Amino acid sequence: MSSGLYSMDKKEFDATFDPMRVRPYGDTMNDGKVQLSFTLPIKADELAAEAAKLYAMKMGLEEPGVVYMADLGVGYSFFVVYGSCAHTIDITDIRVTKVESSVMSMGETDEFIRKNIGKKLVVVGASTGTDAHTVGIDAIMNMKGYAGHYGLERYEMIEVYNLGSQVPNEEFIKKAVEVSADALLISQTVTQKNVHIQNMTNLIELLEAEGLRDRFIVTCGGPRISHELAKELGYDAGFGAGSYAEDVASFIAQEMASRAARP
Repeated sequence: MSSGLYSMDKKEFDATFDPMRVRPYGDTMNDGKVQLSFTLPIKADELAAEAAKLYAMKMGLEEPGVVYMADLGVGYSFFVVYGSCAHTIDITDIRVTKVESSVMSMGETDEFIRKNIGKKLVVVGASTGTDAHTVGIDAIMNMKGYAGHYGLERYEMIEVYNLGSQVPNEEFIKKAVEVSADALLISQTVTQKNVHIQNMTNLIELLEAEGLRDRFIVTCGGPRISHELAKELGYDAGFGAGSYAEDVASFIAQEMASRAARP
């Protein structure tokens, strides 16, 4: 190809490239080059580098090379390994579960709520359980928002209660009932040993036990949250990395309007 991005010419490229089957690209199209990192419980030396290389080979990488090794202390080492993977993925077999809503701007969301709901929506959010991180919930709820995306507090037609971090699920639900919330938003940043799944499951179980599950739109967010996982756990929507306040606000507003229109 004339751009110089690939070592093969256009005829060779067209003959080998199947847009429905994809494989990682590093230096040359379809070369399968990938980079991965991991930690081994072994001190950083020649033996450790060889162990990392062999481990990568067991994972299916061809001709792996350790391009970076760092001593983490007390017998642990960190590695970055580069190699080729032979596998391809048929993208026609992939089914993606995603939030079914049209993302609107802050102004559009406010106008949508005025026209279709006619009152302010009340949203209660927190980092529940033992999670002490507020970066995620603040990015969505605080007025200043994140990366130029204003938070829910700046919306004229949304009333926000940000309860902060380490909020027990029981207290979170109590507050939601007290302020007659329309939607709940929990943020989960700590995911070690899947503690986020345990906490998220507990919230839904408590709501169901109190007969409150259908009273609220229940959403969740965090770096390891996906819409698919959220639905599996009984939530209405999940927002992962790269989500902003307008994604959450748009979904809540449209879902609320949809529920109001049901007979």
